[in-house]
Amino acid sequence: MEHNPHLSLSSRVPNTWRSLLVLVGFILVGMSVGNMLAVLFLMKFLGSGEGMAGIEIVSTLIQSPESVPNGWYGLMLLQATAHVSTYLIPPILYWSYIERRSLPDFRTRALTPPQFWGLTLLVVLAFMPLNGLIIEWNQGMVLPDFLSGVEQWMRDKEEQLEGLTNFLTDFDSPTQFAIALLVIGIIPAIGEEVLFRGVLQRKLMEEWLNPHLAIWVAAALFSAIHVQFYGFIPRMLLGALFGYLYYWSGSLWVAIFAHFVNNGFMVMMLYLYHQKMVDYNIEDNESVPWSAALISLVATSALLYAAWKQKRTV
Repeated sequence: MEHNPHLSLSSRVPNTWRSLLVLVGFILVGMSVGNMLAVLFLMKFLGSGEGMAGIEIVSTLIQSPESVPNGWYGLMLLQATAHVSTYLIPPILYWSYIERRSLPDFRTRALTPPQFWGLTLLVVLAFMPLNGLIIEWNQGMVLPDFLSGVEQWMRDKEEQLEGLTNFLTDFDSPTQFAIALLVIGIIPAIGEEVLFRGVLQRKLMEEWLNPHLAIWVAAALFSAIHVQFYGFIPRMLLGALFGYLYYWSGSLWVAIFAHFVNNGFMVMMLYLYHQKMVDYNIEDNESVPWSAALISLVATSALLYAAWKQKRTV
């Protein structure tokens, strides 16, 4: 009897929703193991002479990292460990042992046009001014009076995360720049794209046979997992952008590259600002001019159209 590869594949891929629950289990286990490893690493790195032990080190780093000697390096170590153990290792293990697929199976098309990489770089950079205006709008969101308690909790959470972000991005040495590029740029780009685009978006696309719905749902979950409510919409739009680039190119590396460009550009601009090589602080909450946002919208649309056309020629 002739072997049917499609039958073989469908027979070994489990029910979508049941398998996604298994993926959540993998992530929770990875998160727990990562927290334990982070405590061990931090105790070794920071030493036991600071009057802190166990989970107290992590709590202190999150609440007031500036009070911990070498707190910047400790927080970077915590961030790296959390990302790898939560976003990278669990989905790869799930993909290999539950889906029984290999890493090359993340590719959905035989060929990615070489010019797609250049288009990816340009579209991510072109989108930044427009997304900056959307960030400003999202941060000004006000909930109805009856949700004032929820809004206060959201703003408190936002301020805490903003404080951590400001602390992490306050660096000025080449060594710190290299560490920040790795922890803020490279590790999240690989881990989050493997989980949200490579696994989740692919699984939803196979279940619904509707790529657009799968892309936007995966993007919404990608944004929600960051628990930054006043940045939900712009981050969701970024997730959708990465999702379409993956869908059109067929290469998860394209989405990883796009994610890295977005994060790495911020890290590079902050380093140049701290080195007084540029006058613009990318973290300033200055209002984006409407003219710049309009140009960004037109350029982004044109570049996305060009990327879509590349997809249709493959």
